[in-house]
Amino acid sequence: MMQETMGEKQGVEDIIITGPSPFDILPEDCISNIISFTSPRDACVAASVSKTFESAVKSDTVWEKFLPPEYSSLFPRSRAFLSKKELYFALCNEPVLIEDGKKSFWLEKASGKRCIMLSSREVWITWGSSPQYWRWVSVPESRFEKIAELLNVCWFEIRAGMHTRYLSPRTRYSVYIVFKTENGCPGLGDIPVEAGVGLVGQESSQKLIYFVRPSGRRRYTERRYVTRPKEREDGWMEAELGELYNESCCDDISVSVVETKSPYWKRGLIIQGFEFRPTKTQYH
Repeated sequence: MMQETMGEKQGVEDIIITGPSPFDILPEDCISNIISFTSPRDACVAASVSKTFESAVKSDTVWEKFLPPEYSSLFPRSRAFLSKKELYFALCNEPVLIEDGKKSFWLEKASGKRCIMLSSREVWITWGSSPQYWRWVSVPESRFEKIAELLNVCWFEIRAGMHTRYLSPRTRYSVYIVFKTENGCPGLGDIPVEAGVGLVGQESSQKLIYFVRPSGRRRYTERRYVTRPKEREDGWMEAELGELYNESCCDDISVSVVETKSPYWKRGLIIQGFEFRPTKTQYH
């Protein structure tokens, strides 16, 4: 059970074991070393096996294996942690800014996989430097100091790129655009927008997204599948742009969000960034 916690138990049944475990005859540091080769979720489940396992799971030997190599530089030195486990959960619950505040980094709680959000300052926006079309605003609930607000454009085009070294290897990732809309995002909100995600040099996945759930006639006349946006726990909206598989952290990622076919002028969109997190796994 992931107290501190993993939140949901994600389909894992509680297993209550009475009496000593046959593994209790092993030295505690040996048990800790074995558990460190599992996952944070498995470690928390193992803690329920016996008192010996519970004590072994608390060891820094376990939790240091779940931390990224650069963990010591992610928090200011003035902040002290009582254990590597406490530091691990801090990285899960408190995204930290890296690379001069242009990226936000955190760990997925159950797996320890790396997650990244690229600030909208870190992407390429057509007419993004023209104040009559886009402006850079401070939003209190954003992770970043300045983010992009769409004022008025006809040609909507955003492209992002990132190296896979920022992600965990041998992991499938889903990519999302994180945003808010104003006044229904006129000219863009209920129009299908083309999205692409892939590794440079390989074929990208293509899909259509909405920034606002369609209503009225368009809700029933659109015959293509278009991904609807979802509200997040932090109050922002997100739309999934696609997936990619990061094999060995040796590739560049390409992401695009484009709408240039509609003749309507578009406005009312605030973009916090592009988020990369492990594709959700169903536990059985």
